[in-house]
Amino acid sequence: MNIAFPYHFDARGRTAAVDYDAHIRDLIEQVLFTAPGERVNRPDFGSGLLQLVFAPNSDQLAATTQYLVQGSLQQYLGDLIQVDAVDVLSEDSTLRVSVRYLVRRTQTRQTAEFTKGVATA
Repeated sequence: MNIAFPYHFDARGRTAAVDYDAHIRDLIEQVLFTAPGERVNRPDFGSGLLQLVFAPNSDQLAATTQYLVQGSLQQYLGDLIQVDAVDVLSEDSTLRVSVRYLVRRTQTRQTAEFTKGVATA
């Protein structure tokens, strides 16, 4: 059984479960949107991606972001997936991330799209 993320209950009042592909997608989302230092027992976990929303856009930032995200995914999920490509787009206070990957267990190629809005002051 793979526990759904974020944690919630299903219609029967039990812990919600998801299939393996959805579980992998959930794990990718956790790596992308967890800031290093956010998890007490794993202070290096995460990609720091959300910090980059406030950085000035440039080709160098885009390349750095893609490298950062791909490295984080490889470090924390490398035994589960093979990352083929990462595309990151920052528009105003919204971050759009597309990850193309191979699920090692099933040998299926997947694409996951993530959008995260960041509150501005």
